Amino acid sequence: MSVVTRFAPSPTGFLHIGGARTALFNWLFARHHGGQFLLRIEDTDRARSTQQAVDAIFDGIKWLGLDWDGEAVFQFARMDRHAEVARQLVAEGKAYYCYCTPEELEKIREQQRAEGKPMRYPGIWRDRDPSEAPAGAKAVVRLKAPQDGDTVIHDLVQGEVRVVNSQLDDMVLLRADGTPTYMLSVVVDDHDMGITHVIRGDDHLTNAFRQYQLYKACGWDIPQFAHIPLIHGPDGAKLSKRHGALGAEAYRDMGFLPEAMRNYLLRLGWGHGDDEIIPTEQAVEWFDLAGVGRSPSRFDMTKLTNLNGHYLRQSDDSRLVDLIAPMVEAKVGAPVDAEGRRRLTAGMAGMKERAKTLVELADSALFYVRPRPLALDDKAAKALDDSDARALLRDYVQSVAESEWTKHVLEEAARTFAESRGQKLGKVAQPLRAALTGSSVSPPIFEVMEVLGRAEATARIEDITGKDTP
Repeated sequence: MSVVTRFAPSPTGFLHIGGARTALFNWLFARHHGGQFLLRIEDTDRARSTQQAVDAIFDGIKWLGLDWDGEAVFQFARMDRHAEVARQLVAEGKAYYCYCTPEELEKIREQQRAEGKPMRYPGIWRDRDPSEAPAGAKAVVRLKAPQDGDTVIHDLVQGEVRVVNSQLDDMVLLRADGTPTYMLSVVVDDHDMGITHVIRGDDHLTNAFRQYQLYKACGWDIPQFAHIPLIHGPDGAKLSKRHGALGAEAYRDMGFLPEAMRNYLLRLGWGHGDDEIIPTEQAVEWFDLAGVGRSPSRFDMTKLTNLNGHYLRQSDDSRLVDLIAPMVEAKVGAPVDAEGRRRLTAGMAGMKERAKTLVELADSALFYVRPRPLALDDKAAKALDDSDARALLRDYVQSVAESEWTKHVLEEAARTFAESRGQKLGKVAQPLRAALTGSSVSPPIFEVMEVLGRAEATARIEDITGKDTP
């Protein structure tokens, strides 16, 4: 059997973190088994579905690097097919028309509440002839569900789960206006798309029993179900915005790399021994549902951020320049030219060791491309608010005027220069850092000098000390 999975979000909001993990698990399972990963947009809730949300879902999945097979399916466009299945079930005696009015149903529910009974439709029209319906009454279509025995699902994560059929009533398949319900649409679409494995959050587990019954009524093969535990916040409560339940695009904008997010989401509920760093290629090779736990996972922003730092350090320098360039340009207010890109690329190795997000990386890179004269932060200004510091800078830059402009030569020259003045290296390095970066924090300053180049580094020092440096 060829594996076919699907991700089926509703376009009523962004691609949240739980949905992103569900998409990832479906994608990994399909790729591991050499199968297909399909995308379906469940847009039957026309009042809440928006094109903006559809676009956000597409963008989020693409950013995560989860390529789907074929064209995305839009559920609303298949309404006629869904209704056709419901009418066929009526024709086969497996579903029926129910003419109960909303008022009648509410009266039944009130009585059940008063008697402390579960609120279920009692099957009033299950065996009645439609000819008994009041003139002009509109009917819903209900599934004639089994009333005896159990419905048993052998879930690939939860194990065997069962429900007594008497606890399930005859669910509505078609509303009185002829529109299909969610339960009907999902089953018909999964069947028609050839879905073999339904991998989703365990909040859908109760739906699985009703969907199982509908599959049986239609005489269709039933997919294998795998209901994965939900993601909770660090405090164990249901994940919410205060915990980090944001859209995928928000994590992108916060400077996370897609490969780091994939690795992090993979480890939220799935494990492979003690492995924490699991590149995507390895995840495809290893992933199977046996590794999914039954307990909820806890979202930890600190852990995600640290993991992202690891992937930043492993990333190609030119790729990182491409990723941070738009952020740098927005903060500097000007395009990054060829010389700016050269500096960013040459200095990337030193910067990425200290950053954990692309935003941090972009902030740390600004000094390489800011126009002269550099603005100084308070600590940098204090380091240079001393005539002795400026004199040391002037004399040091004169001492290396003819030297080879490499970090090792420049550092050794600074060390020799400081010793000749009876000073420690820091007495030269700190004002040098302030003059060249406008800050008291930067990558190794002699590396910065090499990256800036002789002309730019000298010019920045002249901005502080005056124009009498060579």
